[in-house]
Amino acid sequence: MPDTLSETIAELALANRILGYEGVIDAFGHVSIRHPHDPGRYLLARSRSPALVEPDDILEYTLDSEPVKPPTTRQYSERVIHGCIYEVRSDVIAVCHHHAPAVLPFCIAEKPIRPVFHLGAAVGEETPFWDQHDEFGNTNLLVVKPEEGRSLARALGPHSVVLMKRHGATVVGRTLKDLVLRSLFLCQNAEYQLRAQILGTPSFLHPGEIEKANLFEPPRAGVDRAWEYYCMRLKAAGGWPPKASAKSAAKRAPAKRAAAGRSAAKKTGQKKRRR
Repeated sequence: MPDTLSETIAELALANRILGYEGVIDAFGHVSIRHPHDPGRYLLARSRSPALVEPDDILEYTLDSEPVKPPTTRQYSERVIHGCIYEVRSDVIAVCHHHAPAVLPFCIAEKPIRPVFHLGAAVGEETPFWDQHDEFGNTNLLVVKPEEGRSLARALGPHSVVLMKRHGATVVGRTLKDLVLRSLFLCQNAEYQLRAQILGTPSFLHPGEIEKANLFEPPRAGVDRAWEYYCMRLKAAGGWPPKASAKSAAKRAPAKRAAAGRSAAKKTGQKKRRR
């Protein structure tokens, strides 16, 4: 994760745009990252198409998905997906919820996505399903209530992807780059798996191959290489996000100092208890 809040916000805007340009998310869907200085908060854009997100659009939330400052813009209604996952998964640093065309057929047919090629190992050995109707009956299919978000987080469990029946998918990562690449490779794997099924029975990766082929495990040599490639594609297409305005950066400075103060106070309290 980038060291500074401003760097994290810039990278989050970039992640939104990469996933938008690559067709994982369109007018809908959203990407978040845990706050770099306060694990009890996360960063998420205002309600806007991810392909258009700028650093000035990024808002700060507590884990109950309430904005830290009263917003003047509309918020994503499904933000509880992010807060509820961060609340129960301390290892998760970034979350993406999307409705990618490559993935939706599996969500509709209730067929698991399993790794069928090298980069598909990023998906993990299992993609559990979550059906909102099982627990909550007839809804508008949006995950807007805390109890719905917590139910989805339980279905995700320790996995990297959860498929939402008739809806889409939610993906998590230990870094923002991991999340973006996993979301992309999930879609690629889904496409290859579906095409292979037309020809016959797909040959899936063995569990040991999944473990050893995972791009996000050490030495992680391919992560920066892949990230650079997708950044190049976005820049060549003219989709690079603008820098944060000076006014927006100035507003965030006190929040960073306050977070640092909370962290220092927490460490002081821990030292006192040890004594």
